[in-house]
Amino acid sequence: MAGVLDSVNQRTQLVGQNRLELLLFSLGGRQLYGINVFKVKEVLQCPHLSEIPKRNPVVRGVAHIRGGTIPIMDMSQATGAGRLDNLENCFVIITEYNRSTQGFLVSSVERIVNMNWSSIHPPPKGAGKENYLTAVTEVDGRLVEIIDVEKILAEVSPRPQNVSAEVIRDVDSTKSVNKHVLIVDDSTIARKQIQKVIESMGVQTTVLKNGQEALGFLNDLLREGKDPYKELLMVISDIEMPEMDGYTFTAEVRANPKLNRLHVILHTSLSGVFNEAMVKKVGADDFLAKFHPDELAKRVRDRIQEAAGQNA
Repeated sequence: MAGVLDSVNQRTQLVGQNRLELLLFSLGGRQLYGINVFKVKEVLQCPHLSEIPKRNPVVRGVAHIRGGTIPIMDMSQATGAGRLDNLENCFVIITEYNRSTQGFLVSSVERIVNMNWSSIHPPPKGAGKENYLTAVTEVDGRLVEIIDVEKILAEVSPRPQNVSAEVIRDVDSTKSVNKHVLIVDDSTIARKQIQKVIESMGVQTTVLKNGQEALGFLNDLLREGKDPYKELLMVISDIEMPEMDGYTFTAEVRANPKLNRLHVILHTSLSGVFNEAMVKKVGADDFLAKFHPDELAKRVRDRIQEAAGQNA
């Protein structure tokens, strides 16, 4: 256990070739869960929690850690199970998502495993739309469920979803560009958020769940005799995705002469520990941390205006 707690911060710098490290944890039962170490800032024994008035029931309180006040959410309760008891025996995983820091209360922390994204798979189709899974994998013969943290955060602490009217107004004069946007993200809530922003601007979308699906879609366009650059205004891709991550997807696009002109934005909740050098290495055009509707809309607006100029 001490090795896990001591090494998390150092391991957050991992960026590999379609690889990731998972911190395994439990929520009181035998089921194992995983979270990408890249999102983890620290793991610690549950500190004293101070209650706050009118809080969401999932927020068990706030903790004062290293000079900051951090909300602590009960991961078990957030996913529809019961509240965790015996807080003094629990652990808190401090994470950074979407430019904010929060802690997740868990029953125990197991270990860190190094895996390939090709071993991470989308949740079973029979899991239902309301599940909190973004992916599943297997470690030592045991199923590991990877929780859709963005869905939890959207429910516990919803953020504005709409684009400012002035940004949309700026797009009106350039709607003549007849292209659509390819959205690639494994999180159900993230896909809906991005799609809502883009379609509010009068732009059509195609939505896929991971880099492998997206690469297959692009290759299908090529087989149909279509030019993806002429079909697509841009690609907005998450980084963390099962089967093929956003880094590998972007590198594959850039390596293909028939795809390499595509405009690719990596749009991810990996904000605080994001490696800018890796974006340059794989050849992405831009990086944007989730989720700010106006910032995303401005990126789309700028690309529309650029494409309109190219077509003029």
